[in-house]
Amino acid sequence: MDNKEFAWFRKNLQKTQKQMAQLLGTSLKAIHSYEQGWRRIPPGVERQMFFLVANKRGNNKPKKSCWTIKNCPPRQREKCPAWEFQSGKMCWFVSGTICSGEVQESWEEKMKTCRSCDVLKAVIDNLEKE
Repeated sequence: MDNKEFAWFRKNLQKTQKQMAQLLGTSLKAIHSYEQGWRRIPPGVERQMFFLVANKRGNNKPKKSCWTIKNCPPRQREKCPAWEFQSGKMCWFVSGTICSGEVQESWEEKMKTCRSCDVLKAVIDNLEKE
């Protein structure tokens, strides 16, 4: 997530920088730094931003689970934490998922995969429609 996307998400959530700092459990200075591009947005903050966007009242979540959308074979599903914890509509939030047949090594790697996936795209697209 870059500074422009962070600011766009915050504005679409209709939060001031101060409110966003409170929601994320960080300082107002950190929010300023993220939006100015002076500071890299930590994976935990990025993850929480997507969580807030996905769970905003009125945001229509994907209708199907990731394993249905991606047509995952049963053996792959059974090893995947998204399946284990029945979080197929928020699989992007769960670390260790077996997307594209393998576990991603880092949050950044995972998000590269997730950003091209219809499950997370639906969350972002719904925010754009508001």
